[in-house]
Amino acid sequence: MRISDSIVYVGAFDQTIDLFEGQYPVPTGVSYNSYVILDDKTAVMDSVDSRKTAEWLANLEAALNGKAPDYLVIQHLEPDHSGSIQAFADKYPEAKLVMTAKALTMLPQFVDAALSSRAQGVKENDTLSLGQHTLKFITAPMVHWPEVMMSYEESEKALFSADAFGTFGDPEGDAWLPEARRYYFNIVGKYGGPVTTLLKKAGALDIQTILPLHGPVLKENLGFYLGKYQLWSSYAPEEKGTLVAFGSLHGNTAGAAKYLAEQLKVAGETVSVIDLARDDMALAVAEAFRFDKVVLACSTYDGNFFPKMEDFLLHLKAKAFQKRKAALIENGSWAPMAAKGMKAYLEQMKDIAICENVVTIKSTVSEANKEQLKALAQELLA
Repeated sequence: MRISDSIVYVGAFDQTIDLFEGQYPVPTGVSYNSYVILDDKTAVMDSVDSRKTAEWLANLEAALNGKAPDYLVIQHLEPDHSGSIQAFADKYPEAKLVMTAKALTMLPQFVDAALSSRAQGVKENDTLSLGQHTLKFITAPMVHWPEVMMSYEESEKALFSADAFGTFGDPEGDAWLPEARRYYFNIVGKYGGPVTTLLKKAGALDIQTILPLHGPVLKENLGFYLGKYQLWSSYAPEEKGTLVAFGSLHGNTAGAAKYLAEQLKVAGETVSVIDLARDDMALAVAEAFRFDKVVLACSTYDGNFFPKMEDFLLHLKAKAFQKRKAALIENGSWAPMAAKGMKAYLEQMKDIAICENVVTIKSTVSEANKEQLKALAQELLA
């Protein structure tokens, strides 16, 4: 796939992987993007996961058309991008490896130590001339590893953005937003401050194309994508609405959660309902950040609360969940304890307003509980 006359896509689409980073479901797969800039000197932009080494090298050889590459620019050392560096270096022994100083110190953790002698360190605003194309390097520490950099090609105004602006799914797909949101908040979301710093640097550039390491190349309406990252990195809600997330042992807590969701919908609220025992945890996290309100409905379990709910709250805490309104529903046949445990987690987070009304169910949802749930919906929407 040609991005332009001089930039060629040589990445690979992995549809056999089930979990990205060992935890995030990718039912439609994930791409490992890599690009070649063809000029007097040739630069390869990143390698791919070792699962796709052979395919990548074949794509690369076809794009090079008999020419040997001069550089491999390494923007990120995570294994899904560094997994084929060694194979590249073995095949092209004259090529130099270009990376940040921090990446130089980490390189021997991923490849033979001898490769360090072929590595060239670069820093903020350093440039690399390829002929008619010039790469300008932009450091991006903790977006989302400490060694990360991005590369801006000045003549084509193309930003090679490392993991930023990436998505799960088909690199030629058009459903960017839901997969980009799920990717951002689960992979990058903790690091809002570094992302904001990076966006300030990007704001000084005239960018016409964004080439991420996962997902589609972005060429149109770039303000939309930059705007989403600006919003997400601030932790502000993306839209008004409510995530109702529940953990239910026998279905009664689920029934309460769904009843509340219906009351919210009747009032005109946008609502997403997630079963934490069955649905994708990564989606649950993304939906929590998407909306300005969250309802946690949970069964008491072993004197505490349902483990899947605790897992969800651990994820939210790890990703710096904040600036939201929350409501609690608990269930317990003889000693309800779930609300206490959920509240304790929420109180460790920043700027979480917890509704005063807590609905406590004793086994099954009573008519009195339904009235309480209606009142909770009103308080949540107030």
